[in-house]
Amino acid sequence: MSKIERALISVTDKTGVVELGRELENLGIEIISTGGTAKTLREGGIKVIDISEVTGFPEILGGRVKTLHPLIHGGILFKREDEEHLETIKKHSIKPIDLIVVNLYAFEKVVSLKADLDTAIENIDIGGPTLLRAAAKNFKYVTVVVDPKDYAQVLEEIKKNGNTSLKTRFELAKKVFKITSEYDRMIFEYLSTLSL
Repeated sequence: MSKIERALISVTDKTGVVELGRELENLGIEIISTGGTAKTLREGGIKVIDISEVTGFPEILGGRVKTLHPLIHGGILFKREDEEHLETIKKHSIKPIDLIVVNLYAFEKVVSLKADLDTAIENIDIGGPTLLRAAAKNFKYVTVVVDPKDYAQVLEEIKKNGNTSLKTRFELAKKVFKITSEYDRMIFEYLSTLSL
C-alpha cells in the first residue's frame, strides 16, 4: 500500500482538527480544505489548499456546492490497481485523495433548538455524507475518519507505516455507514413530524 500523500479535511466539529492538521503537515501530507475548516487550520499555522484551487471552481450557492466535483470524487473513488481507472485519472489530471476527514453539519442540534424549517433544511449536509460514503466505499485504498476520537489511532498508524492498515480502513468505513444512516434517519424523523 502506498503512503498517504493527500488529505481532505472538512469538519463541523473542530475538536482536535488543528492538532491533526499539524501532524499531517509534519508528515508531508498535503491538506485540502473548505470554508471554516480551512480558516481554522490556517489560524493554527497550517498550510492549506482551498478546495476551489483543486477544482478550479468557486464554492457556490452560499456554500451548498463545494466538494461535489469530479476532481474531488475521482481522486477518492478510483481503484489504485485498475488500469482503466489509472488511465482515466491521468487523462483528466485527477490527483489521488488518500485520507478524508469529515464530520457532518449539526442537524440534530439545530432542530433541538426549535429552528424553523428553512434553517433546518440548510443544515442538512449533502457534500459531507457524499465524501464519507465515497471514501468508505473505496476503503481498500482510502482512509475515512468521521469521528475525532479516531484521529490518534490513524495518526499513529500513518507515522509507523505511512498509511493505515486495511483492517483499520474497513472498521472506519463501517463507522461511516453507521453514522450516515443515523443522520438520514434523524432527518426523516424530523421531517415526519411536519406537514405543509
